[in-house]
Amino acid sequence: MDISKGLPGMQGGLHIWISENRKMVPVPEGAYGNFFEEHCYVILHVPQSPKATQGASSDLHYWVGKQAGAEAQGAAEAFQQRLQDELGGQTVLHREAQGHESDCFCSYFRPGIIYRKGGLASDLKHVETNLFNIQRLLHIKGRKHVSATEVELSWNSFNKGDIFLLDLGKMMIQWNGPKTSISEKARIGVVDDEAKAPDLMQIMEAVLGRRVGSLRAATPSKDINQLQKANVRLYHVYEKGKDLVVLELATPPLTQDLLQEEDFYILDQGGFKIYVWQGRMSSLQERKAAFSRAVGFIQAKGYPTYTNVEVVNDGAESAAFKQLFRTWSEKRRRNQKLGGRDKSIHVKLDVGKLHTQPKLAAQLRMVDDGSGKVEVWCIQDLHRQPVDPKRHGQLCAGNCYLVLYTYQRLGRVQYILYLWQGHQATADEIEALNSNAEELDVMYGGVLVQEHVTMGSEPPHFLAIFQGQLVIFQERAGHHGKGQSASTTRLFQVQGTDSHNTRTMEVPARASSLNSSDIFLLVTASVCYLWFGKGCNGDQREMARVVVTVISRKNEETVLEGQEPPHFWEALGGRAPYPSNKRLPEEVPSFQPRLFECSSHMGCLVLAEVGFFSQEDLDKYDIMLLDTWQEIFLWLGEAASEWKEAVAWGQEYLKTHPAGRSPATPIVLVKQGHEPPTFIGWFFTWDPYKWTSHPSHKEVVDGSPAAASTISEITAEVNNLRLSRWPGNGRAGAVALQALKGSQDSSENDLVRSPKSAGSRTSSSVSSTSATINGGLRREQLMHQAVEDLPEGVDPARREFYLSDSDFQDIFGKSKEEFYSMATWRQRQEKKQLGFF
Repeated sequence: MDISKGLPGMQGGLHIWISENRKMVPVPEGAYGNFFEEHCYVILHVPQSPKATQGASSDLHYWVGKQAGAEAQGAAEAFQQRLQDELGGQTVLHREAQGHESDCFCSYFRPGIIYRKGGLASDLKHVETNLFNIQRLLHIKGRKHVSATEVELSWNSFNKGDIFLLDLGKMMIQWNGPKTSISEKARIGVVDDEAKAPDLMQIMEAVLGRRVGSLRAATPSKDINQLQKANVRLYHVYEKGKDLVVLELATPPLTQDLLQEEDFYILDQGGFKIYVWQGRMSSLQERKAAFSRAVGFIQAKGYPTYTNVEVVNDGAESAAFKQLFRTWSEKRRRNQKLGGRDKSIHVKLDVGKLHTQPKLAAQLRMVDDGSGKVEVWCIQDLHRQPVDPKRHGQLCAGNCYLVLYTYQRLGRVQYILYLWQGHQATADEIEALNSNAEELDVMYGGVLVQEHVTMGSEPPHFLAIFQGQLVIFQERAGHHGKGQSASTTRLFQVQGTDSHNTRTMEVPARASSLNSSDIFLLVTASVCYLWFGKGCNGDQREMARVVVTVISRKNEETVLEGQEPPHFWEALGGRAPYPSNKRLPEEVPSFQPRLFECSSHMGCLVLAEVGFFSQEDLDKYDIMLLDTWQEIFLWLGEAASEWKEAVAWGQEYLKTHPAGRSPATPIVLVKQGHEPPTFIGWFFTWDPYKWTSHPSHKEVVDGSPAAASTISEITAEVNNLRLSRWPGNGRAGAVALQALKGSQDSSENDLVRSPKSAGSRTSSSVSSTSATINGGLRREQLMHQAVEDLPEGVDPARREFYLSDSDFQDIFGKSKEEFYSMATWRQRQEKKQLGFF
């Protein structure tokens, strides 16, 4: 077949091929997420747009079923190579093994992955002869990345810790193990308690036989903890004569300059994952041998054969690869958007824009201009003591402080509670800081966003609320101020250019503390010197004159670098060398934000990354970690059970990060329903009303029509695949299309969509669409718009319905009828990627 057709201009989205008789054939969309164990697959993910997917590179995956033979593997490998040649260098390659897929791979299949026994041909024969008499058992595992594996139809397959789905053709029974976590049960519930479901248990025993003995214990988790992932080693791979040399080059922290464009490298992440980096000047022979070299490395190390492999090209690295390095610079973008973002912090902030443009708020790390209400408490004797408003901006390194900031956004009162920790604070004081923060949160009804801040690493908004007058003294509270001893000599460094980013810190009073880029205030018994380094500018000088009134009322004397009077050096204990080169502006990191699901195994943090993330990935039973590099957000679902561990998880994440992250990186606790714009802005779209109709576990079990759960969607897809004839032309099966017309009989309808799925809403949706005026609304009014910016009367969850038929076809690449014939989860995925969610 001609695989080059449509490439490289292939439409964005997911494209899947399956091995069949030594060749690869396309898989219909209705069968996406179903994988036969005797086959190999090639999966291509093409971004809809760089904005929609937070990255422009395509991902090409080679998936191997555990029963796949040499012919199937050979066909898939050759096909992947040809696709790679057509796509060019902007492609990340992955090797995936059944049951050990990467987080990136799993993120394509939101309802989950279904592993099917046997091969495609045998299954088709089975479909034709046993359409309604099928009997099989599916083992459901995972939380964010769900998989359903067909197992032996026997009680011996069950265990106490997982979910099992008994498929009987016209009926499906879900059985939840007694040790199943609440988040897994919430997807759908049928047999939660065997004693309370006698009718369903009778059916199960009729199929499986009467159970003898007790169930097996829960299967131990095989999740990899963060400590293992932190064990990173970089190897230089090159040929020496006829030999291939693999030379260990570096251990963390790794720097980008270790990668030379003419060379070839292997990066081993603790045996958990193997990365192959190909320089843009590396030879064609080396690039074609990438996978085989990685496999040889895995064998030499004695790693499992299923170890995941990712091949990245110079200039098209994945976010996961780049975050293994201490710093990463996108050379082609350095002077574009990121440079502009850096400058914007110094201009006058438009508060209205920050309130209505969360993406801008997230980039600047500012919810507003800092003009809201400020309250400050100091932790003394393990209790919080209010601080006089006149001394709000005066903090001490030996103490901890609570700073409550109140502001309004879109007519609602919002709160941020900063937990500021001095470098010299004791462990008891830090513990008291956290407990007092919890008390305040309870007092405010649990709505406080809590941000943990370490001295010297304050975020921009924290600096802004003190209007440029934040001064950090070295001693404990009660010992600083203008009434200091006459013999005291103190030196303060002023960093920043305006009220939104200025911090003044006390430093050791010696000449070596100076540098030419900043301004210093030297306070002696009789005078306060304002020392201006040669590299400082007018804005810095203005802010220094504001700060000096906070520190001292003594006579001021301006001193220019190189023109210091003798008394100046005497007060510092004599001249000494200090940095005289102008400090270059700090480059804004170019790392992409990454979202992880948090859990704990044997006391260690375990993270599962959610690729191409959206608000839909935030579930009320979850604790999610959003890493924006400059801050760590921990999102706490309203029903999450491990809230108190969240901050410790954030700290462990930073401590074990292979890039050697600063432990002082701010950690922000965000509760469901109270997300600040600095968090919301990292998501492509955000519906502020989403949490108002969240179904409870009881509603899901009782069959609430609103519960379109993951497991019910898997059920619908299992049935939909069974009724669809494939491989074919990629269109939905006949029964699925009939669902749009409402013409199939009730028994078939039960098979196409689970009663608990969102499929019942499809018909009304289509009717609503057909009633829309021919012209529809303009695409600009609907795409990439915040909920509050949509035209009046538009349902935020159904905004694509208001497009004209021609616009819909142009944007989605299919008609409305074809779109609504797809599974609900597929509709949601496309809407997210195209800006309609």
